[in-house]
Amino acid sequence: MLLTVDLERLEIRPGDRLLDAGCGEGRHSFGALDRGARVYGLDLDRASLDRASGALRARAKEVGTTGVMLHGNAFHLPFADACFDQVICSEVMEHVHDFRGAARELARVVKPGGRVAVTIPTAPSEHLYLRLGDEYFESPGGHIRIFRPRELAHGLAEAGLATTGVGFAHAFHTPYWALRSVVGLLGADGSALVRAYRTFLLRATQSRVMDRLEKLLNYVCPKSLVLYARKTLSD
Repeated sequence: MLLTVDLERLEIRPGDRLLDAGCGEGRHSFGALDRGARVYGLDLDRASLDRASGALRARAKEVGTTGVMLHGNAFHLPFADACFDQVICSEVMEHVHDFRGAARELARVVKPGGRVAVTIPTAPSEHLYLRLGDEYFESPGGHIRIFRPRELAHGLAEAGLATTGVGFAHAFHTPYWALRSVVGLLGADGSALVRAYRTFLLRATQSRVMDRLEKLLNYVCPKSLVLYARKTLSD
C-alpha cells in the first residue's frame, strides 16, 4: 500500500480514534484500520468516497473495528472537540486558501497530546512542474500554493500543534508528475510513456529492492514532505 505518512510515527494503538481528513479513496484509512484503529475518513470528493466507503466498512468488520467515510471539508469538521487520538491530513493544504484555518480545525478535534501528520508536496518538485507546464496549477481543483516547510510549521504551531519531526516520501513520483506535466495533464493518460512509467510505479511497490532505493532517493528528490506534530497539553 502506497502511504505518504509513516503510521509507526503516529503510535497508533488498537482502539484509538483516527481521523483521515481529505482521505480520498482511503489509503491511510486502510493502513490505520489494520493497526486496530477506529477510523473516520472525510473528503469533499463524493466519487472517491463512493468507491472506497464500502470496502472500508467491510475491512473494518473483518478486523473487528470501525471504519466509516463521511462527506465534508476540513474547515467544518463534524466532530466534537478533542475526540481523536491521531489525525492525518495528506496532500490537502496546498489546495486550500486558508490553511491556517484548516490547521486550527484539525487541532480542535485532536486530544491534548494527540499526534498529527500533515503532508504537502515539496517546493522543489512544485517549482519543477510549474516550469514544465501551467496545467498542474491551473486545472480545476489544482494546487494554489507552493509551501515552504517553515510556513506550514508556523501555521501548525499557531494552532497549537508543535512539530516533532519531518519525513519525505515518493521520490519515484517526482519524475512521473514531471512527465505528465510535459505531455499535458489533460491528455497525459493517453501517453505511452506515462502508461509505461505508471506500470513501473505499480511494480516498484511490490519490490523490496525498489522500496529501499526509493527510501534513499527520498532524501534527494522527494515528491512529498510530512510534518509530524503533537497537540500541546492543556494548561
